[in-house]
Amino acid sequence: MTATLSTLYRYPVKSMHGQTLPHSDISPLGLPDDRAWMLADADGRFITGRELPQLVTLHATPDDTGLTLRSADGSQCRAERAEFTHKLPVQVWKDGFAAWRGAAEADAWLSAQLGRPVHLIHTGDTQRRVRRYPDVPLSFADGYPLLLIGEASRLQLSEWVGRDMAMARFRPNLVVSGAEAFAEDGWTRIRIGEVTFRLVKPCERCVFTTLDPETGEKSADQEPLRTLAKRRKGEGGVLFGQNVIAENAGRLEPGMAVEVLETA
Repeated sequence: MTATLSTLYRYPVKSMHGQTLPHSDISPLGLPDDRAWMLADADGRFITGRELPQLVTLHATPDDTGLTLRSADGSQCRAERAEFTHKLPVQVWKDGFAAWRGAAEADAWLSAQLGRPVHLIHTGDTQRRVRRYPDVPLSFADGYPLLLIGEASRLQLSEWVGRDMAMARFRPNLVVSGAEAFAEDGWTRIRIGEVTFRLVKPCERCVFTTLDPETGEKSADQEPLRTLAKRRKGEGGVLFGQNVIAENAGRLEPGMAVEVLETA
């Protein structure tokens, strides 16, 4: 059976609802506008769905000039790229770097939606870099530009849990079908189309995976984190998916073959 790229996801605003893409350019920075925005407090500290679970119910759709935000009740707000003119020191985990704010209407709309003051922040021409690979640029993603998960791995986890665990819980960028469950754990380099990728580190999972990706409600039984802790425990935590870096630029679309170039 030939492994193929089955789905492309991006998340324009960190922790908000994801989008499936029919095709996309890709580069070492990742997918265009993937986690190019995030929410922060007045001090520039990042805010995610771990802290505000209702974030996952908000949708964000980028275009050439800006970003349209939409809530579950259909209300909308617009933020233009040209509004992000005020430089702000921001913090994502241990990384401190400069980003941009200034979309006042979006700040007010989001603050009302979430019930606390927040700012919408844009990466601009990001100064951030992957810690282990300082030549690789990074948006507001947790630690790496891309995350890859095998569809068979999700199905196996769902079987262990005893109910379906939607792929959206795990927020991948690249979903691969046609490989055995957890085959991606043994891959170190692959090619999709004209783009080669390095699989550099297993992804350590957190409480965010216990949130329903449609409602933001937390699983009462702490699944799938509880099962991952039993079945997929590594030295650094529970593991599911592989962090990935693109080695060159190109174009991707679902259906492309995944060629395994190197294994561990």
